[in-house]
Amino acid sequence: MEDVTTLIQSFRPVNGYDPPQAMKLYEHWAETYEQDCTMMNYRAPQLAADFLSEHFSGNPEEALVLDVACGSGWVAKEMAELGFKNFEGVDGSQGMLDLAAKTDLYKDLRLALLGPEPLPAQPGVFDVVIIVGALYAGFVPVSVVRELCNAAKPGGFIVMMRANHRGEPNAKYTEDLKRELQLMEEEGLWTPVGTKQVDRYMEFPHLDTKGAEDPQDLLIGGTVYLYKKSMQ
Repeated sequence: MEDVTTLIQSFRPVNGYDPPQAMKLYEHWAETYEQDCTMMNYRAPQLAADFLSEHFSGNPEEALVLDVACGSGWVAKEMAELGFKNFEGVDGSQGMLDLAAKTDLYKDLRLALLGPEPLPAQPGVFDVVIIVGALYAGFVPVSVVRELCNAAKPGGFIVMMRANHRGEPNAKYTEDLKRELQLMEEEGLWTPVGTKQVDRYMEFPHLDTKGAEDPQDLLIGGTVYLYKKSMQ
């Protein structure tokens, strides 16, 4: 666990995005990813799935879901518990896709480095497009949000869950994301359904706390955004 925490902390993109470096992190981490994240009380997949379920009015068994940055398949497993059955997944790490395949939940899995490569998904067909954890400086650029919306069918849902990481460049990323979300709303591409702030997105219980001014510094909050694509 300490080695993984050090690995995560060592990834601090300073100048722009570095998706290849990010994927090296996950290739190294893949085999113990869920075990380590469970120890860090990583709750994002469950929080995102629950928030969607609260607002989803259709039949989840018939819904086609695109799981973007699907990782090990954790989000799909949480959604399956809520009745969703039809998943396609995209991720930039082959190691993570291999784990996702073992869940037997996905009809299709595709390898793509989002940002440098376009989202490999048919436009306008998905009832739900969901991305959890990857909208973060150094990983998936803000520009990909438009691709998420494009993949959803008219009236479909777009779910985005991200950590409220502190400091730069994450503060700038957050401002850029908020600006893009608002601009897409003004352009009539989608309408907001709801936004929820959570205090415990994840935590680092095994870190040395001597340097922390407040134990709360070890907690990371998060935000889940839910939009509905316009019918136009």
